[in-house]
Amino acid sequence: MLGAYKVCPAFMNTAPSFDLATAHRYLAAFCFNQTWGHLENADRSAADNEEMRALAHASLWHWQQRKDCTSRNLTIAFWLLSRVYAVLLRPTDASEYGFLALKFAEREPAYFLGYAYEALARAAALHGDRVATERNLALAWEQVALVRDDEGRTRLRADLDEIGTQVGLKI
Repeated sequence: MLGAYKVCPAFMNTAPSFDLATAHRYLAAFCFNQTWGHLENADRSAADNEEMRALAHASLWHWQQRKDCTSRNLTIAFWLLSRVYAVLLRPTDASEYGFLALKFAEREPAYFLGYAYEALARAAALHGDRVATERNLALAWEQVALVRDDEGRTRLRADLDEIGTQVGLKI
C-alpha cells in the first residue's frame, strides 16, 4: 500500500534554492554531533534512542552524498553506528557496522584502525563472545602504540580500558 505513494510531483524537477553540497556537508557534521550528544546523555528516553539511531544513519547518508567523502569519513560514520547500536544493546547491528568501519579503516592511520577494532570488541562483548572480544581488544591495543597524537591515544586507551573492565579483563 505504501508503495503507491509517490514524491510530490511539484518537487520532482525542481532544483533546491540552496547549495546541496553545502547542505550535505553541514548535515553530515550536524547529525554526527547530535548523535554524540545523545550518546553522552545517560538519561535518554526511548524517543531519544530512536532519534540517536536515526541521526547516526542520517550522518552516514549525508557523508555518502558528498563528492569529497573518503574512506576515513566512512570509517567514522560506520564506527558511530556501531557505537549507537552497542549502546542500544543490539550486538548484531553493532557488529555489522563495526565490520564496515574496519573495511574502510584498513588503509587509515592507527587511530582509525584502532577504533574499528574497538567497535568490534564492544560488539563481541555484547554478544558474550569473550574470544572475539579479547582478539579485537588485542588488535586495537596494537594500534594504540602506533597512534602519534597524544590526545587520540589517550582517548582510545580509555575506551579500550572501559571494554576490558566491562568484561573483566586485566589489561
